[in-house]
Amino acid sequence: MLNFVLCDDNLSFLNGLDEMLSKLFIKNNIDASVSFKTDCIDKLLQHVRTNSVDVLFLDINLDNKNIGLSVAEEIRKMNKGLRLIFTTGHFEFMMEAYKLNTFDYLVKPISYENLEKTVLRLTDYLDNSTNRFIKVNGTTFINQNDIHYIRKDGMKLIYHTKHSEYEAYNSFSKITKELPSGFVRCHKSFIANVNNISHIEINTNTIFFNNSSKCYIGPRYKDEFMEVINVGNSSNNLASINIS
Repeated sequence: MLNFVLCDDNLSFLNGLDEMLSKLFIKNNIDASVSFKTDCIDKLLQHVRTNSVDVLFLDINLDNKNIGLSVAEEIRKMNKGLRLIFTTGHFEFMMEAYKLNTFDYLVKPISYENLEKTVLRLTDYLDNSTNRFIKVNGTTFINQNDIHYIRKDGMKLIYHTKHSEYEAYNSFSKITKELPSGFVRCHKSFIANVNNISHIEINTNTIFFNNSSKCYIGPRYKDEFMEVINVGNSSNNLASINIS
């Protein structure tokens, strides 16, 4: 699921934007939600610092000052992959805004039609780009950093993340080529994201993740999997994984 966050000091606009986004998510069957909205810069920064945020709608003219750009700079330091969409009543900041890797720049008042075009272009971009989102099905995208492991259950794959599970009819053979290098087959029924492993118990062939969830290492895959862990035969940093 894509997590949208909204920040604007005009509460009427903020609530209207939330309502429009919710309607177009339903209309276009997009797996997304507005997970947080605020008119307070400090609350926005705290939320981005401690939560997963995929898309941010940010007003440039906050508190009657053009400080949205400086807020965006600070947010970029915390979350480089976040998709940033500026909302503003002014055209003159457009060039400066795009220097911050801005996905779009919407001038108020924002119509439902223009908002829908931007969101559909965003989901199309996520669908076709090699970025940090993994496509589960036609409308569901998951931040790869949130995935702990993928489990095969008959004709379905179940994506186990930090907070939720997502199901899709698919197979390991089809998704393997699309997964980042940090996803390693460890069992006939499991693919593990080595970036989220907290420790491994060799005597029980059990892999533990940061939220205490677990999957297992199968004998057929054990040597290759442990080579990745021990030698670091992956583009990811495996130095923090404890093996016992």
